[in-house]
Formats: sequence, C-alpha cells, structure tokens
Amino acid sequence: MTHDAEPLVSVILANHNGAAHIAAAVRAVLQQTERRLELILSDDGSSDDSLARAREAAAGDGRLVILTHDARSGPAAARNRAMAAACGRWVAVVDNDDLIHPERLARLVTRAEADRADIAADDLVTFYEGRAADAHAHLSEAPARWIDAAEYLRTNHVFGSVPSLGYLKPIFRRALALRYDESLTIAEDFDLVIRLLLGGARMRVYPELGYFYRKHARSISHRLGAEALVAMLAAHDRLTSDAPDVRQALAARRRSLTDARGFTEIIAALKAKRFGAALGVALKQPGAAALLRVPLRDKLLPRRQAQSAPSAQPRIALLSRQRVVGATNGSSAYLLSIAEALTNAGYAVDFIGASPKLFGRWPFMRMKPETRVFASYRVHGALRFGDTLIAADPRVGFTAALSVINRLLVKLKLPSPGWDKPAEFAQAAEATRADQLFVARAAQPNTKAVLCDYAFLTPLAPYSLAEAPVLTIMHDLVSARVSDAPEVWSLTPEREFALLGQSNAVVAIQAEEATAVRAALPDVDVIVAPHAAICVAAAQPGEDDSILFVGSNTGPNIVGLQRFLEQSWPLIRAKRPHARLGVAGSVSRAIASPPAGVTLLGIVPDLAPLYRDAGVVISPLHTGSGLKIKLIEAMAAGKAVVATSVTTQGVADIVNGAVTIEDDTARFAEAVADLLGAPERRRALGDAALNVARHHFSPAASYSDLINHIRRGAFQAQAEVQPLEAVSR
Repeated sequence: MTHDAEPLVSVILANHNGAAHIAAAVRAVLQQTERRLELILSDDGSSDDSLARAREAAAGDGRLVILTHDARSGPAAARNRAMAAACGRWVAVVDNDDLIHPERLARLVTRAEADRADIAADDLVTFYEGRAADAHAHLSEAPARWIDAAEYLRTNHVFGSVPSLGYLKPIFRRALALRYDESLTIAEDFDLVIRLLLGGARMRVYPELGYFYRKHARSISHRLGAEALVAMLAAHDRLTSDAPDVRQALAARRRSLTDARGFTEIIAALKAKRFGAALGVALKQPGAAALLRVPLRDKLLPRRQAQSAPSAQPRIALLSRQRVVGATNGSSAYLLSIAEALTNAGYAVDFIGASPKLFGRWPFMRMKPETRVFASYRVHGALRFGDTLIAADPRVGFTAALSVINRLLVKLKLPSPGWDKPAEFAQAAEATRADQLFVARAAQPNTKAVLCDYAFLTPLAPYSLAEAPVLTIMHDLVSARVSDAPEVWSLTPEREFALLGQSNAVVAIQAEEATAVRAALPDVDVIVAPHAAICVAAAQPGEDDSILFVGSNTGPNIVGLQRFLEQSWPLIRAKRPHARLGVAGSVSRAIASPPAGVTLLGIVPDLAPLYRDAGVVISPLHTGSGLKIKLIEAMAAGKAVVATSVTTQGVADIVNGAVTIEDDTARFAEAVADLLGAPERRRALGDAALNVARHHFSPAASYSDLINHIRRGAFQAQAEVQPLEAVSR
C-alpha cells in the first residue's frame, strides 16, 4: 500500500529519546498482517538517534510518517499532533517501548466492526526488561464483554485491587472526538477513553493477548508524583454525568486519587524524616495511610522472579508442539541435527514444548540421550523427573488407560468400544492463552533467534518477547501433502503461506519447496538447509538378500510400504526366494499381518547395525512432500538405495547416479532383486551415495547458511541497542 491510498488503521507512536526500543516497536507495527496501515511517529524533541533507528527499522517502507517537534511537549501533545495527521478509519496507539502481535490489528478491527464497537481493546502481556520477573497477563481470562463508563471508572482506582482497564491500549474509530488532555503526563489514555464513554461511545474488550507492555526503569507509568496527581484530579473534576451509577463511580475514583495524593505526601515526609508531618497526614486521611500496604507488600512479597538468570551465552528459542524425545522420526531427527549444529556454533538451544497436547494419548515421555543437545528442555503441562516427563493433566492418563483396555479387548477378540482413537494433531492445535503465557515465561534472556517448528507455530513466536529474528523450519509444505494419506489437515496453501509470512526467514529442507516459498513470499528470506547426516568411513554393501525399510507411522510411509508389500514384494520373492525385509520404525504398527520374509522390528534404538547389514535400503514412497530424511541417512551410511521419484523430490539432481530411481512397482522390484545378489554393484552405489552425502549433506554444507543468517540478525539487533555515543563512534 502506498501512503497515498487511504489506510484502514493509523498507528500513532509518540517518541521522546526512545532509541533503546523504538526499532523493535516500528518493526512490530510494520509487520502486521493487516497491511492497510500508516505508522505516524510523532517525535517530541528527541536528542538521541531514535528517528534514525526508526527509519532504518522501516527499511524504506513508505507507510512510516515522521512528524518532528523541536521542544518537548509531553506524550499527550505528541499524540494529538499525530491524531491531526491520521487518515485511517481506525486509530491505534502503541508506545515506543512496547510490542504488538503481528495479527493484532487485523483481529481487533475485524471483531470491532462485526460487533459495531467504537473502542476495542485486547488484553496485554506485561513483561520486564531483562526478564527480572515472569511475564503475566494483565486481566483475568474472561469472554469478550462490553465496558460502560461506570465499570471503566470502577476499574481505574489508583492503587486499586482490580486490574486497571486504563492500562489497555484500545483502537478507536477516528470519527470519534479523539483528543488527549495535554495537561496529563500519566493516565492520559484513561482520560480519553472515559470522556468518549461518557459521550456515548461503545467499548468492547476481548480476551486475546495482543499487546506486549514492557516495564523498565524509564517507564513513565511507573512514576506517580504529587504534581501528576494534581493534574489527574483536575482532569477528573471536569468529568460529569447524570447517571447515578456513574456519579457514584466518579466519587469513588476521586477518593482514590485524593488518597493517592495523601500517600505521596506521607512518603515524601517519611523520606525527609518529618515523621510528625507524616503522622498528621495519616490521621487526617486514613485511606492514604492504608496505601502504605502497597510498598510493604511489594517489599515482603515481591513479584515472582523469572526462573532463569540472565546468561551471557547467546541463545536460540525452539518452539515446538512435537513430541521430540530423540531421533525417533524424521522430523525429530532434523530438529536435533539443527540443534546440534547451532550448539557447535556457540548457541544454547532452548526447547520450548508449547502445548500439553504434544503428550498425545500417553502421559509419559522419556527423553533419549540425544536430547541433551538442548541447553534447557521445558514442556507446557509437564512434570519432570530426571529424563522422564509426566503430563500434569490426569485426563491424559485416563485416555491412555482407555486405549490400553481397548487394545486388550481387540486382542482377546472381544467387541471394541472404540476407545483407541488417535490423539489430536498437536502441531496444528490452536494455541491457548496458557500456551502463550508459557512461551513468554519460558523464553530466555539473550535470545538471538526464535525457531518455529512448522508454520503452525509462527503465531506463538511473538510471545517469546525476544525482539529477535523469527525463522520457521518448514520441514515440508504441509498443504502439498497428498490427500490419500491418513494425515490430511485443513490447511490451505493460502493459510500456510500466510503463516510462513509471519517469519523473517523460512528454512526449507529442499530446493523445490524453497522455490515455491520464494515465489509466494518474495519479501521473506528463504534458506535451504537439508537434513545433515554423519557419514560412515566407507561404503557398506551389506548382506545378500537383505532389505531394509525405515519409517515412522505417517501416511506416506504407510501407503508406500503397503503398496510395496502388495505389488513389489511377491515379484522380489519370486526372483530371490530367500529375500528378507526388515521394517524398522513406528510404521511397523500399520502392518497387521506381514507376509512371509518380512520382519517388523518396531522402533530400534540404534539403526547403525541395520544399515550396516542391509544389502539394499528401499524407499517406495508415492506420496508426500519435503525431504525424505531416511534417504539422506541411508546415503550417509554408504548404502545402495532403490527409491521413487517422490523420495528424491527436491534433491533429484543432486542424487542422480547415486540412487536407483524407479516409480513402476514391477521395475522397482526388479531393481531391488538384481542388487540383492550383486555386492560389487551395491558397493559402487554406496560409494556414490557416500560421496554425495559428504559434499551436500554434511553439517557444514547443510547448516552454514542458517547459522550465518542468525549471526547477521543477532549482530543487527545488538547494534540497534547500543547507546548513541557507541553508535556515533
């Protein structure tokens, strides 16, 4: 959108010497999924380089409009200048040290217009600079609700016992009389909203956590002095209403302001050691004296400190809803491989299991040794005992018990009650408010990048509050997975690309899908990072008549294996009667009655002996997307591989000549049978496969671009927070 086009939303950002955080605030606004916006930065006599940083963060985006003012006049006046220049149907206010979720404006405007609200606000996450304390939601979880003037007043007492609605950052219809009281330096947002409500505006509050409110020593809202309270009282006394409940609420709030002013007088007298004066105010205003409980409470019961102390080591937050307990399937192996490469590059990788649903139907998870690559490992809703995680929700255990009973009944050939239902696909599960807050608390200080495990996780990335690049590990294009597999999710290509577009970069596992993402998202960096494998020293021709298939219990593997057993296996056995097939991995569960010569090995702790002894490794897939990680592992093991073109999708040019490719089931069977009795041909194919793996799929070849991208992003973020004198040097 050019600035000449009428924006839907005008975002107002007042600024005075906000260099420390303004770049992050600008990016948070300009990265909104609602593109029809303008960002009006109203500078209020800054003496630092915050405007230069804002321009750099905008990177030439014409939606940034900067208004300058030579002398400092206060945040209300700065916002009023921006209001006068605004063109949008809606006006949103964002502070120069805060952040907003990428979907916030689109969500709020859509809901406000559907509900015919004039003012719309969502809940906010309060977080503390340096993670000095745990992040928390401002309001209690509640359904969307209307707020009238009386309720708004009742929830805005100074030092009140309920969360103040005045802290929220609403959006407003620009048609309202939008003007801040410039006499106020604190509570100007409250004053504007209450005047609008008294004038008949309709306000709706929604439960989503869309605004991220930063608390630090420089926050204006932390400083409540006598002068500010005098101005607040004067502004309050200008409010009038004929409604009895509003008049009652106005009187109650005025008492709270008067008590707060008396409280500041008591504190000032105590600091000056004028104890008699302090006692006099306390006797005259018992309500003011009662507020002494506030500093005493904060002293005796400070806010719970964040669980992790700041670390000097640069960190990576990996957000996942997978059950990553080891290299038990291709996607887990890929994540662990990336984590190991990042660890070797000097980063501490924190695994954040962002949903209790990743437990599935089983209440226990036992982590294998390879998960020790993670510097920390936290799962929402899990209790940890050593390397074992237990679901805190007892319903998971109950579901597991029903499943066991169901399987036992089936084994005894008794009627099944249907209790053995598959668990919800956790990756695509809707993130709950609790999930969002878990991520906000689990992410560590000094996080230099946030990695999302699949596009489904990108809406959770902002809750890491990391102000770092967001990279999505795509694995594959989920929406391109063919429909004859059991796992079909209602994810359209449009929605998948929209989710991927919330990343700064997408990590594609193979080149073909990288090309598709670049075409759909030209403004997003795309990094090709194929799964890396550790190569054996020499090719392993294995034993005659020995075949190996490795796969997890996913649709493409199940369909491919079943088709192979039905159509290719009889032909192989006819030509090689002693041929035997070992099926390793959880895909074994899908084969109820294996034919002669087929052994279901299940999940195997160590695949190396199986690869060593196998004469031929097969991958007879006819559906699926992404990079077939077991193909890379087999090549790194120096094996003769017979595969389909679906298996080599995205790497066909690279593996050409090193892998035998056949799509016809009869020719596939013939290729396998011919290799079973030809050890020298198997050795030659293994040598070629090993050579390809070393040159294209080593950790250095696979992950150098990814690591360099993270380093560049971390360096840029570090430069943004340097003080002015350091930058000028």
